[in-house]
Order: sequence, then structure tokens, then C-alpha cells
Amino acid sequence: MANVALGPSGGEWDMGRMGWLGWALCVLCTACGASKPAVKAPPRVSKAESTAPARHYVDVELGLEIVRPGEDWQLDEPAQPESSEGAAIPVILRNRMTGAQVVLQVAPAVGSPTQIAEQLNQGLSEQPDFVASELEPLPLSDSAVGFDFQVGQGVHGRVAVTEGRPGRLFMMLATWPADASADCERSVEALFGAVRPLPEPG
Repeated sequence: MANVALGPSGGEWDMGRMGWLGWALCVLCTACGASKPAVKAPPRVSKAESTAPARHYVDVELGLEIVRPGEDWQLDEPAQPESSEGAAIPVILRNRMTGAQVVLQVAPAVGSPTQIAEQLNQGLSEQPDFVASELEPLPLSDSAVGFDFQVGQGVHGRVAVTEGRPGRLFMMLATWPADASADCERSVEALFGAVRPLPEPG
């Protein structure tokens, strides 16, 4: 794996990586936390989109859009979307058929996607019953990386980190039951690909 030079200062980097790790641990511990149906509709939707606005989620402030790859995915807004250190959790997506869940965090880029993923992999691997694979590049973007993991015998999951708008990163953490079919994993991969940064206003 190629070495990547650190951009921010050591203190900023340390605070940032601990924030990402703490968030990931919180997601794993509270995967079924309270949430409410998302009601945010994209601006300037076409007539076709307006008939089913829940399939297309746009957050202009965070610079992202999500187009659900299938009707089985339910898009919810968490009760407390904002976290510390300038990070935000705008949406949680749940698959009603398979029990899979994907949580998205948008945060300041205190490091590269590779650096953040490495720290998450290392930190989570130190937790009881948590086993993680090696990092690998992902087809989401030129800089996207991620890894698979297993928690005990009942939960499988995947982490993906990719660049959002300049100065921001997207981190997606997915979990699903260990006995789910292969279609569940493919559905998660499709959903990861449906999270995209909005173009910069021109």
C-alpha cells in the first residue's frame, strides 16, 4: 500500500481519527437507535422524481446526493444528525428485506481516505470479537478504500471511505446478519455506489 503524507498537524489528525473511531464504535453499538423518516426532498426535482421523492436524497450543505438502488431500502434521518468536530450523520439506510443497515458520516478531511480507513481498521480490530480484513481499493472513486469485518458470529459488515466535496470525506459503515444471502452484500455495494458528492456550484 502506498505511503500517504500527513496533511494536518499531529494534534488535529489525532483528534480527527479518534472522532471517526468513536463514531464507528457508536454505530456498531447502537445500530437500531431511534430515527425518523427522512422528509428532505431534492431541490428542482423533475416531475418523475417528485412522484417518489424519498428515492432521491440531496443535502446541498453537506454536498451529497443518494439515489436508492432499490425500493427495499428505507431512508431515515437520525434523531441527532450532528456529531462533534464538524461531522454529521445525515441519513441511515435500512433494507427491510435483509436487515442490512448503512450509516453515512460526512466529516472534515483530517486525513486521506487511506489514512482514515487504516485507523478505523486498526482501532476496530482491537475490540472484542471484531475481525477485520485487509484494506483494499474500492471502485467508488480513485481514492476510495475499505475493508470487510465480522463481529462475533452474528454480524458481517463493510466500511468504505471516499472523498466528498473538497475538504470533506464520506465514511459508510454497513452491517447485515451473518446468515443473509449474497444478494444482501451486492445490495450494500450498490448502495455505496449510490452515494455521490454534488458537483461544485459553477
